[in-house]
Amino acid sequence: MDIPSQQQGSDPQPIRGDKGADDPGPRDVLRDRENKDVLAPPETDRGTIPNLKFSFADSHNRLEPGGWARQVTERELPVATTLAGVDMRLKAGAVRELHWHKEGEWSYMLYGSARITAVDEEGRQFVDDVQQGDLWFFPAGYPHSIQGLEPDGCEFLLVFDSGGFSEDSTFLISDWFAHTPKSVLAKNFGWPESALAAIPKQELYIFPTEVPGPIDGNRIGPRARQSFSYRLLAQAPQRTSGGTVRIVDSRNFPASRTVAAAFVEVEPGGLRELHWHPQADEWQYYIDGEARMTVFASEGKARTFDYRAGDVGYVPHAMGHYIENTGSTTLRFLEMFRSDRFADISLKQWMALTPHELVQAHLHIDRRLLDALPQEKLPVMHGNTKDGT
Repeated sequence: MDIPSQQQGSDPQPIRGDKGADDPGPRDVLRDRENKDVLAPPETDRGTIPNLKFSFADSHNRLEPGGWARQVTERELPVATTLAGVDMRLKAGAVRELHWHKEGEWSYMLYGSARITAVDEEGRQFVDDVQQGDLWFFPAGYPHSIQGLEPDGCEFLLVFDSGGFSEDSTFLISDWFAHTPKSVLAKNFGWPESALAAIPKQELYIFPTEVPGPIDGNRIGPRARQSFSYRLLAQAPQRTSGGTVRIVDSRNFPASRTVAAAFVEVEPGGLRELHWHPQADEWQYYIDGEARMTVFASEGKARTFDYRAGDVGYVPHAMGHYIENTGSTTLRFLEMFRSDRFADISLKQWMALTPHELVQAHLHIDRRLLDALPQEKLPVMHGNTKDGT
């Protein structure tokens, strides 16, 4: 991609070739450095595509005695109507209190370890200890909890199967008790009203308590028939010259019925190939590294964005795109979809499997190059071409 000399320094300017002019200010230089391809879009960008980026760093952070939580929903990123995300941190022993949602909850462990519990509609219990790189999924309406473990608690990404989700609108056990007459609670549980004198008067949400003991001590009653957790990084990845891909959906994680995902690693200079997704919008979360993405829409529209760790990206349904590693370290990110299965279509594979004389008539490309295209999908590619350019 054409990056003029004006863009390579520490003070980028809205100049590309002979177009644009310098910006004498006022300006946010730090933000411009992070968004060079927004400040000076490549020549291939055209037309109006909505904003497809929002950073958790720009989200309101709710601080609690046991940790914090911040969210990116369609209120922060209006185009993101299918999925919403929450970044949450729990200290060791701290609990995201017993609760449930109207939405399904998918999660990726970013740091540390946690104990998760749930009860299904058959009255069967699920409990597991999850580590960095593990997933969980709780279907809508399933009550559950999350508790940080030693030595330093945990941080995790939560993804909900509705863009309009709000972390502040969950059903909390403390809140329900606080808003039910004590006489009714006593009748329901067969307890004296005096036993309910100390119940909280408002929600706890995230609160500190003791670190739980060994997991076997938390196993109560019949066990759930299926697992609600999945060891993603234990999955053998699909390896290519440019990186790796791990895919998780209802085919290998049956509990995850409404969220499908891919964990992608791209080496420096590599590319998550030009492709699109035929079944759903894509919600992205960037874990490590730096990236550039151009999204191609119909009507000849295209727009380029720059991403880094902690950013959320979004690609509306069926729009073509790539993700390029523009940094010096491995790029790691998640692609997530409101779907029971992962699906993508490769531009290169499409061309390889279409009569080559037909492709040549469209694009005027040397037939020998078309004949050499691999027919298999290569989702992550190395950055160098055969002539070294």
